[in-house]
Amino acid sequence: MRRVLVSLCAVVAAVTAGCADGGDGDDGRARQDPRPRPPALTWQQELRVADAQQRLTKQCMNRQGFTYWEDRGLTLRESRPVRYVQDDVAWARTHGYGGRIEAKSLRVHERNPNGTYRQSLSPSRRAAFDAALDGGDGARMLTASLPGGGQTRKRVGGCTEEAERALYGDPAEWYRTGKIATGLNALYGDELMKDRHLTAAVRAWSRCMKRAGRPHEDPQAARDAVRANTARLGAARADEAFAAERRTAVADATCARETSLRAVATARETYYLDRLRDRFGKDIDTYRHLGRRAYDRAVRIVPERG
Repeated sequence: MRRVLVSLCAVVAAVTAGCADGGDGDDGRARQDPRPRPPALTWQQELRVADAQQRLTKQCMNRQGFTYWEDRGLTLRESRPVRYVQDDVAWARTHGYGGRIEAKSLRVHERNPNGTYRQSLSPSRRAAFDAALDGGDGARMLTASLPGGGQTRKRVGGCTEEAERALYGDPAEWYRTGKIATGLNALYGDELMKDRHLTAAVRAWSRCMKRAGRPHEDPQAARDAVRANTARLGAARADEAFAAERRTAVADATCARETSLRAVATARETYYLDRLRDRFGKDIDTYRHLGRRAYDRAVRIVPERG
């Protein structure tokens, strides 16, 4: 159970981004925060920002005399993130847990034409390509402190920095506040894992799955079982494995809906996040403001994926 609930921190991403208000405290009363909060980006909006960044990077690299390809190998529907709580029954019926989409994405990245193109360049042109893309060896380093302790670093420069600056305004502030906003789970993970509301909801989900003929302790256990079955059947029985994946995923999503698992997980994570707003609220709001600014600019740069 401990391993599984840790993943909630990464899975209920909409909460981490702060789109939900309130949340019930342990006394069951709704907590009201009168301060207006910037809206969080949806995953569709985040994808469009990422696509816009690629478009800007490509245009910049072209101006530097290099060819650069955008990565748009997946459709919008295929790009939908599969989170710990997956309650989209229709999507599960078609894609299961996204096993085939994941394999497709891996093939796309393995065949990344940018890597092939870079390797075809002479050593001097390759160094120039790297410098144009991200500043090369001489690029400056951004540093961000993590809420749970320690620091993380990122090299920034060249066309990558130009694209980020065009979207977010200040790449350093975006990086710093992003590491805070997405790293807060390190401060409440232990409490969330023991939260009585959440553990009760997961047990209800498990009972539902057992009635459906799939006795799994939690959603992660169901997915682990699917992966093990897919590996056992191998390529020769891939269609059989994918059919089994879809059946389990549909049962998972159906039980998540019947037990309101997503609503419970969202409310509980919101509750713990709200307690951190006095310390990190300004950084979280800045992160959301920069993200919203980037999206507003992205819609003028690229269309939404089909």
